[in-house]
Amino acid sequence: MKALDLDVLAMVVAVADAGSFVRGAVLVHRSQSAVSMQVKTLEAALGKTLFIRRARSVTPTQDGHVLIAYARRMLALRDEAWASLVHPEVKGRVVIGVPDDYASSLLPSVLRKFSATYPKVEIQVVGLPSHALVPLVKDNKVDLACMTRVKGASGEFIRLEPMVWASAAATSTGHEIWKERPLPIAVFATGSVARANALHALERAKIAYRTSYESPSLLGLFSMVDAGLAIAPLARCAVPERFVQLGRAESLPALPALEIVLARSARSNRAPCDFLAEQILSELRV
Repeated sequence: MKALDLDVLAMVVAVADAGSFVRGAVLVHRSQSAVSMQVKTLEAALGKTLFIRRARSVTPTQDGHVLIAYARRMLALRDEAWASLVHPEVKGRVVIGVPDDYASSLLPSVLRKFSATYPKVEIQVVGLPSHALVPLVKDNKVDLACMTRVKGASGEFIRLEPMVWASAAATSTGHEIWKERPLPIAVFATGSVARANALHALERAKIAYRTSYESPSLLGLFSMVDAGLAIAPLARCAVPERFVQLGRAESLPALPALEIVLARSARSNRAPCDFLAEQILSELRV
């Protein structure tokens, strides 16, 4: 039988995008065991292995890449067909603000689905730290902001996102940098809630530290961690699979969770903004 279930194809794409069955399952709102079973069933039907499975991550095989390319086209066509019949008149422009760590981890799948469902809506993404987005919302320069709750910000609660210490694996750097004192850390610039949480936690635990790198850029923090020059306090959703997540077992202090909210400007009372806000809340709440 040449049967390809679109829901199963959506699981395959989610696993490929997330780089793991656990995170892929979150994207499609299914359990990890259910997604794993469905993918294995599909592999058996095709007589092909779609993913190379490792302890902490998965990567598509050559056959997997071929199927994923077709799956994306099939899913996009399904969404386009649905949108053309159900939401043919929704058009306009939405400006959404989001910090780097959420833009790279939480928003891609949401925006991809939204664009497929509402192809006539133009989306502009403004990438700035959460504290810098607050005045833009108040001044109606962005319609929506998916961000960490900071002082002076109001918004609808989405979720609590755990924070962890991220490090390159000791096997890749030759030493366990988290044991150094003062502890070398890479942090976001002043104004970041993640930065403030980390510094307060280290000070309460009386752990000496030094700021090896400071930047508003998530990629900048990644480069320092990859080089084995520092560890970084990050939202767990933004930690790449190649990093190890540290905590009490490594004698590092626990970090408080980040409160993610969806803020809306006074001028966002429009159908495109309403639909995108609804999709963000639906997709990201856990």
